[in-house]
Amino acid sequence: MVRMLVLYNHPEDTAAFDKHYNEIHIPLAKQMPGLLRYTVSRNLSKKAPYYLIAELDWEDRDAMRASGDSEIGAKAGADVANFATAGATTMVFEVAEV
Repeated sequence: MVRMLVLYNHPEDTAAFDKHYNEIHIPLAKQMPGLLRYTVSRNLSKKAPYYLIAELDWEDRDAMRASGDSEIGAKAGADVANFATAGATTMVFEVAEV
């Protein structure tokens, strides 16, 4: 399995971020082909380095690439600039249960 982590920096306007993320971005991203799992973790501490962390899982790297290259994947990727004005970091990992 392959997991993409998206680590969102603290936005200036958390209400605007949350509204767009919940009402527009999540429904859009959940349509990405081959997406197996999508979870969101919200940080409980204002001192934490990230406001929100999204985890998206695909079967393998090829499935993730195909999903990102799809029309809906391109729309989801482009949408990040509409709400993550403080920036975000993306990482991709191979996942193994131990």
